[in-house]
Amino acid sequence: MAKGVGLLRNKYAVVGIGETEFSRNSGRTTRAMGAEAVRKAIDDSGLDYDSTSWGVTCYAAGGDAAGSETICSDVGIRLDWQADTGGGGSSTETLIPIALGVLESGGCDAMIIYRSMNGRTGLRMGGNAATGMRQIAPWMPVQGQSNLAAGIYGIASPLNTFALTAVRHMYEFGTTSEQLAHVKVAHSQHASNNPKAYYKQRLTVDDVMNSRYIARPFHLLDCCVETDNAVAVVITDTERAKSLKHRPVAIKGSAGRAHKWRPDYHFNDGPINRVAGFYTGPIAFSNAGVGHDDIDATGSYDAFTFTAMLQLEAYGFCPLGEGGNYVSDGTIFLGGRRPNNTSGGHLCETYTHGMNMVIENVRQLRGEVDDYCPGAAQGQHSYDYSEGKCRMLRDPKHTMNLGWAQPATGSALIMTNQI
Repeated sequence: MAKGVGLLRNKYAVVGIGETEFSRNSGRTTRAMGAEAVRKAIDDSGLDYDSTSWGVTCYAAGGDAAGSETICSDVGIRLDWQADTGGGGSSTETLIPIALGVLESGGCDAMIIYRSMNGRTGLRMGGNAATGMRQIAPWMPVQGQSNLAAGIYGIASPLNTFALTAVRHMYEFGTTSEQLAHVKVAHSQHASNNPKAYYKQRLTVDDVMNSRYIARPFHLLDCCVETDNAVAVVITDTERAKSLKHRPVAIKGSAGRAHKWRPDYHFNDGPINRVAGFYTGPIAFSNAGVGHDDIDATGSYDAFTFTAMLQLEAYGFCPLGEGGNYVSDGTIFLGGRRPNNTSGGHLCETYTHGMNMVIENVRQLRGEVDDYCPGAAQGQHSYDYSEGKCRMLRDPKHTMNLGWAQPATGSALIMTNQI
């Protein structure tokens, strides 16, 4: 297993964040939304449009996604470095170390990373041609599963793939659907204090359990929201960041899309309950020079309640098999020992292939969370986590984002305000 050596620890920082409205019917192109998010991120950074040497990378492959060459032209910047990629849920945390490499090599002064998607009205993750995705033939690769023969077995969406691992986890460790439901409950409580979250209603375990099954053991409310939106971040070197608008949020450590031995048949090599975070976590922690006890909040990829839980196990926040207890004992709630997805995440805020959780952790580390506290704009928070009030953490120092594209691939990012 590779070991991180921390050569770029705290050398670069996130200095700008931007996002569009999170909606279920944008009525806009991904090009228009992407340009808005990128422009907002640049404006948030305080970097000058004309005198800065810009680079960009994004997850822009597939569907109606717009390429960065058009979006950045619309924004009014000239690029010195550009590469668009394909990916999935581990893209954001993978693109960030790529951006660091570009900056370290002198390719540009600042890197933009964005994702723009009509995830509700454009390409949807599952379904058929009538819902914006081609029909699945037995020999075709499907979302969340690279096995070309998966369609024969009815695996036509990520949920079908993850259900197999979930059932095995339940069989082997006694994990229950009620425990998984606590992930949705926690994230709904966090979203209720987030003005921009799409779903703000606080839910109960019974609400989740009484929603209809989609693919057993997953209920409808175990699944994330589908939205149209765009999000962006800007990264530059920490020394430059210190002279800009906001408190710098340094990138302390990262790891990009580590794999299990067989991404196509991941259950053939290592237990089906072992996901790629098992390999990614040690690299990120070693690069960052911190341990689990240093992390104040996590952003665990929550396409489904189960994926959030399983990653927290894989990255070592609790032992294998104890994830059900970890997510249901209060740890991941606001006011708990290590809150998870304090914006509501993909389950309640919006779906952005992981970037909205990175943006939320940047806000937490800046001390600039946009909640319902009357003094939020001035950085004054009540730390009252009851409905419609605060979601700002008390003095967070380190956060960790856990990315997931499928069980066999994963990535991670550790950020800090301690520089």
